[in-house]
Amino acid sequence: MERESFEDPALARQLNENYVSIKVDREERPDIDSIYMKAVQSLGQQGGWPLNVFVTPEGIPFYGGTYFPPTRRFNLPSFGDVLNFLTQTWQNEHDKVVKQSQALVNAIRESATREAATGTLDTLDFAGEDKAQSLFKSHYDPLHHGFKFQPQNKFPPSMGLSLLLRHHHRTGDLDSLTMVKKTLLAMKHGGIYDQIGGGLSRYSTDYRWLVPHFEKMLYDNALFAAALTEACQVTGEDEFKDHVNDLFAYIDRDMTSPEGGFYSAEDADSEGVEGKFYVWSLEEVEKLLGRKTASVAVPYYNISEAGNFEGKNILHITRGPGTLAKELGLPVDLVNEELATARTLLLEKRSQRVRPLLDDKVLTSWNGLMISAMARAGRVFEDADRIAKARRAMDFVLTRLKTADGKLLRRYREEEARYDGYLFDYTSIGVACLDLYEATWDPAYLAHARGLMDRVEEKFASGGAYYETASDAENLIVRQVSGYDGVEPSGNSGAALLLLRLSAYLSDPDLAARAEKIFLAFHEELMEYGLNSAAMMQALHLYLGGLKEVAVVGPRNDPSTEKMLRFIRGGFFPNAVFAYAASDEVDRLAESIPLLADKRPVGNMAAAYVCRQGACQHPVTSLDELAALLKYD
Repeated sequence: MERESFEDPALARQLNENYVSIKVDREERPDIDSIYMKAVQSLGQQGGWPLNVFVTPEGIPFYGGTYFPPTRRFNLPSFGDVLNFLTQTWQNEHDKVVKQSQALVNAIRESATREAATGTLDTLDFAGEDKAQSLFKSHYDPLHHGFKFQPQNKFPPSMGLSLLLRHHHRTGDLDSLTMVKKTLLAMKHGGIYDQIGGGLSRYSTDYRWLVPHFEKMLYDNALFAAALTEACQVTGEDEFKDHVNDLFAYIDRDMTSPEGGFYSAEDADSEGVEGKFYVWSLEEVEKLLGRKTASVAVPYYNISEAGNFEGKNILHITRGPGTLAKELGLPVDLVNEELATARTLLLEKRSQRVRPLLDDKVLTSWNGLMISAMARAGRVFEDADRIAKARRAMDFVLTRLKTADGKLLRRYREEEARYDGYLFDYTSIGVACLDLYEATWDPAYLAHARGLMDRVEEKFASGGAYYETASDAENLIVRQVSGYDGVEPSGNSGAALLLLRLSAYLSDPDLAARAEKIFLAFHEELMEYGLNSAAMMQALHLYLGGLKEVAVVGPRNDPSTEKMLRFIRGGFFPNAVFAYAASDEVDRLAESIPLLADKRPVGNMAAAYVCRQGACQHPVTSLDELAALLKYD
């Protein structure tokens, strides 16, 4: 619409004569975007972007839509027709505007508030998770994998995949694991993933994961990395570890600022053409690689003369190096060498093209997601460098996007931090702090997480679930409460997870009680349609799984200690949190981490204390005993 309408002189004249045009960056101001998206949905439309909403001088919406073409087509009025109609209505039938705006405001307020809980604690159970798994299964695409939720398009379902891994871990259901493994691999091998430079695109425009909308978003890649890491934990298959590291290499190279924070996105277009930066012709590849390397790379990436995207090729993988080696009659090691050479040469050549626009905003909540993903991967794979990069990004957030009085700001760009943080900014960074604690055992991160949650309670509390905006934020037409996990987790999903984990570390049942209020506020969604609450369902899984509080103490640098910590780091324990102290630091650390209080090694060997709501089992020293205690109640 920017090219077709907003830059058209005639349409610009219409706008300037009759309207005040305001362009909002929805990533900087998700509160505004959410309110007016609900207005459009209340008009019976699906919603989406671009989002065009017409409001009164007081900001009250009365008409809106998504895409309006420059001329009438697709059964849609032209943008000029819409402007003429609304101008006439505003001038001649103003009573219709007043009536419509009041109806929309009422609808927004009704959908955006939670007056009371919709369930009780005894009705919270795993039936909601089981039903969500059944719904995922009914939408599963057994041919191309992933889930058919939208006509033609497929979006990365990473939060849902993490939920399905928890369902498999609890129940042993192989269908859940199969859906996760095959969907992760289909995305990684498809055109939605940049096979040369790494990184996941926003969504696939077909069911085959082949033709993406080429925009890359930080949050998609963070959630994808988290799901891949968990898949490696559950399956023990190194392929998933390799895929995580490939994705992180892209983040390190193209999406990390000099100060250590992570940029927001890369555009789909370059030189005004979507995907131009990413696609290749057969002739171009053969000329660049030479006959020997091209003979391996061309079939591996399915490159053809005809192409698969407007005469060019989106690279994608349909069989592994081992299968290809058999087809070509070559040693698999030689195939892997040629593929590595091809990727290096293609990346070098591509770097000379005009790049898509980099959105170099550093957004607090999205950085929280990536910090969590890196901290967890670094812990699982024992990658000190990855943990260091997560710590550096957290240092950036806590120094550049946090004020002296404890307020988080939303975005940083060109040495300017701006806009009050939203609920998910606080909870995303809080959860990332806890993930960094379990990767480093640095208690400062627990203190940071507690401080952020204290501010959430002070500024965002509603008596049940939390508001999306702080009490001292800009006063909009409605203050919303939401638990919907869309392209990223909701703030309330993050709050529930953060509260539960903090309650375990700090032995504070009041924090867990606040999480319970969130679950009860969204009881109906959690029990009936968990597809829309995949992140909150993960927090509920932790709650229902008999939340285990595990304290490990042992002699410093002792083999028994290292063996137990390695088991904890590598295992998949979605119903537990972990704290650690060396034998000579227990008393000091217990002052800030009550879970560690009165814990001691056993016979000069590392010991694990598995507790629930402060009541602890006898300490164990063997990994088999610990694994048995971590099972679901």
